[in-house]
Amino acid sequence: MTVSIDVSLIRRLIDSQFPQWANLPIKPVEFSGWDNRTFHLGNEMSVRLPSEAFYALQVEKEQHWLPYLAPHLTLSIPSPIAKGEPAEGYLWPWSIYRWIEGQTASIECVNDQSLFATALAKFLVELQAIDTADGPPAGEHSFYRGGPLITYDAEVQKAIKILAQQTDTRTLYSIWSEALAESWHKNPVWVHGDIAVGNLLMREGRLYAVIDFGQLAVGDPACDLVIAWTFLKKASRDVFRKALQLDKATWARARGWALWKALIVCAKLPGTNPLDSAKSWRVIEEIIADYNNGD
Repeated sequence: MTVSIDVSLIRRLIDSQFPQWANLPIKPVEFSGWDNRTFHLGNEMSVRLPSEAFYALQVEKEQHWLPYLAPHLTLSIPSPIAKGEPAEGYLWPWSIYRWIEGQTASIECVNDQSLFATALAKFLVELQAIDTADGPPAGEHSFYRGGPLITYDAEVQKAIKILAQQTDTRTLYSIWSEALAESWHKNPVWVHGDIAVGNLLMREGRLYAVIDFGQLAVGDPACDLVIAWTFLKKASRDVFRKALQLDKATWARARGWALWKALIVCAKLPGTNPLDSAKSWRVIEEIIADYNNGD
């Protein structure tokens, strides 16, 4: 049995499992993610439900690890309040979080990209410094974020062939080959797995919170650097890179992660959003320019 993830479902789930909150209003958030559907529960909480079975693996992980990570981080991150169980035709566990007020990061609300890059780098340095003992190794639950980039080699090869008449395939193959050339040889570190503007919240022009830790894992930090090409411009990218102090091979893999996602979107491979195509072409152009400059 399947059921629509809507206000009616949330109302039934809350009323049956958390009657203490049955009087609180429920409404969809303005921007809900791809992996989960999120709703306001009153003014101070949110309800978050996986949209598919493979996203449900992330619920227990977030419930367990976010309270562990939070004390080590300067920026705010989601705080789980309760975990709901499958019911009312909905098949997977789900979560209630404390609501974090903020504006989704964008060109319009980031007043100073270099300041933003510095704040984000500081967050990543803090995250990478946290003890990873018993942390979840990269795998299916993280869509292999933090794992070996070779996982997506077949998709990249297919996408480049599809786009052969539209871009500089020789350079793309070079970028991809360099990304695969060397693995992360140091101890695994915590990775968020989806550092993107949709998961970064601003207050008064400054980075305030990082949300959506569904792809959290321990492994190679390269995947967390993709925003260097998807949002930052060259000057702020240089600031970001200097603040993180990761080696050249890690940055090559990071560029590979950014290239993979942009290519599969432009090639319209299954599971991608064609509405993101124009933005992904700009990312590819940014990556090629960066590579040709020797950065």
